[in-house]
Amino acid sequence: MQPLECSTCSTRVMVEKFSWHHTSVQWLADCETSCAQFRVDAVPGRQGVHIRNCSALRETIRQAVLDGTIPIPPD
Repeated sequence: MQPLECSTCSTRVMVEKFSWHHTSVQWLADCETSCAQFRVDAVPGRQGVHIRNCSALRETIRQAVLDGTIPIPPD
């Protein structure tokens, strides 16, 4: 896994790509407090976060793959 910082809110995560479509992300902090999109989309009074991902982080990962920062292993 490699460290990556979201280009929108600077949240740091660990990322590993297994293929273009398969990505593993490990949050280094609580996503509800560290990620701007998770904070906005979280529903007060409910336990946990009720969104499945962060579009800004997904785009940061996509760009990192295109830039060669996050490699995808050969088939």
